[in-house]
Amino acid sequence: MSRSKDEPPDRSKAGADFLLLNLREAPAGGLSDWLAEQLRRAIADGRLPVGGTLPPTRVLAEELRVSRGVVTEAYQRLIEDGQAVGRGRAGTVVVAAPIGANPPPRGPGVVVRRKPSVASPPAPSVFAAPPDADVFDALRANPARFDFTPGVPDLTAFPRAAWLRAERQVLARLSPADFGYGDPRGAPAFRQAVVNWLARFRGVRAEPGEVIVVAGVAQALGLVAEVLTAEGIREIALEDPGSLGVRQHLRSRHLATLPIPVDAAGLRVDALRSSGARVVALTPAHQFPTGVVLDGARRRELMQWADEGGLILEDDYDAEHRYDRPPVPAMHSLIPESVFYTGSVSKILAPALRVGWLLVPPHYRDAVIVTKRYADLGNAVLPQLVLAELMESGEMERHLRMLRRRHRQRRDAMIGAIRTHLPRARVHGAAAGLHLMITFDEPLSDTELAAAALARGVKAQPLSWHYQQPSKPGLVLGYAACTPGDAAEGIAIIGEALRQLVS
Repeated sequence: MSRSKDEPPDRSKAGADFLLLNLREAPAGGLSDWLAEQLRRAIADGRLPVGGTLPPTRVLAEELRVSRGVVTEAYQRLIEDGQAVGRGRAGTVVVAAPIGANPPPRGPGVVVRRKPSVASPPAPSVFAAPPDADVFDALRANPARFDFTPGVPDLTAFPRAAWLRAERQVLARLSPADFGYGDPRGAPAFRQAVVNWLARFRGVRAEPGEVIVVAGVAQALGLVAEVLTAEGIREIALEDPGSLGVRQHLRSRHLATLPIPVDAAGLRVDALRSSGARVVALTPAHQFPTGVVLDGARRRELMQWADEGGLILEDDYDAEHRYDRPPVPAMHSLIPESVFYTGSVSKILAPALRVGWLLVPPHYRDAVIVTKRYADLGNAVLPQLVLAELMESGEMERHLRMLRRRHRQRRDAMIGAIRTHLPRARVHGAAAGLHLMITFDEPLSDTELAAAALARGVKAQPLSWHYQQPSKPGLVLGYAACTPGDAAEGIAIIGEALRQLVS
C-alpha cells in the first residue's frame, strides 16, 4: 500500500519533459507505483544511466501536477531497491541498474528487445550440452530479468563512499617509492589486516609472513595445483556435489578429480580413505552447494586422515555470511600444518576486486611464493591498502553486519516464494551463505528446467552441473543479489516453467 496519498490530477494536461512521462498512462490509483515502475524501466534500458540524477521531487511533482509525496514515495522505492541513493543537496542519484538489464541501444536502427514472454524460444544453447570451460561466461552473457546466480553478494551495496574515503587516506600517506614493485606475497599492511580479520572471524591464528595475497580463490587454486603437480600429485579428491568452477580450475591444471560423496554431516571421510587420494579440496564451513557443515565427528576423522599424511585445500568462500547457526572454526585453525587455506573479499564486497588470500603449510610455502612471483610479481598494491584501511577501521565489519540483515530478508523472501510456487521442492542450506539448493523427487531434467527458466527471463544453475556422479535433479539459487520482490517473481516464473515441463 502506498505511503503517500495520491491526488486525482487533471490528466489531460499532466505530463513532464523528463522521460516524456504522461500521466494519462497511469492507472486510476497507485500513482507512486506507476511512477516507480517508469523509473525502473528507464534505468533498465539506459535512459537513466548509473550516475544520473533524478529531478528534484518538487519540480517533477509540479510538472506532473501531483502531490510531492507521490514523487517522494516513488524515489524511496528505488532507494529501497538499491537502485538509487539520496545525496542531500546533490539530489537523488542512480547508483545501479538491475542485474541482467539490457544495455542502452547504440546507433540508429537498433531494436530494443522486450522481455521474453511465456511463449519464448526453446532452451538456450548454454544448457544444450555438458558444461565446458566457458560455460559461466556464456551464462553471464545471456540477459535475464532475474539473476539467481549463486555466489554473488548484493553488489548495489558496495560501500562506495567508504572506499573513496579509505582511498584518499591511503593516497595521502603513500610516498613515491610505494608506487614501485612490491613484495610478491602482498602489501605488508594488508597481510596484517587479513591476519587480524581471520583471527576475529574465523579462529585462524597466523603471522603476516604466512599470508600470500592472490587474485581471488581462482588464482589460489592454480598456484596450489601447480605446486602439487610439481611434487608428482596427479589427482585430487573433491566433494560431490561440489563447485563446477573449482573442478574446472583443477582439471585445467591436469589434476584428475575424484568425487567423494557428501551427506548431511558433510564429506564422507570413509569414502575419501577408500579413494586413495593424498589431497582433498572441500568447503567445510558451508559446503557448496548443499550448505551442510562438516560436523564434529567428520572433522575428527578428517584430522586423523591428515595426520596420516593427507593434505586439505580449504575453500572458506562465504563463511562470514551466517544467519541461523553459530559460527564454526576453519579447519586451518585446528591443523594449520596440513591445510592450504583460501578466502577472498568477493562474497563480502565484490568479485570484481579480485583480491583474496592463501595460507600455505610450511613445507610448501616457499614453492608457492616462487610460483606467485613468476605468475604476476604480486597483486596491485593500492586496492590492498584500501582494503586494509576498511578492515582495520571497522568499515568492513559494519558492511558485513548490514549485508547479513539484508541477505536474511532476501533469503526469507525466496524461501517463502519456493513454498508457494514450488511446494514439492526440498530446500537445503538456508542457515548461511548466499544461495539455496533445491531438489526435486520427481524425475525431470534440471538442465531443461534451467533452460526453460532462462527463456522466461530467470537465470539459475542446474544442480547436475555441480555433480560428477548421478544425482537428484535440482537448482542452485543465489538470493543475495535480488530484492525480495524480484525473488518472489523469479521463483513464480520457475514454478510456471516446472509445471509446463512436467505436464
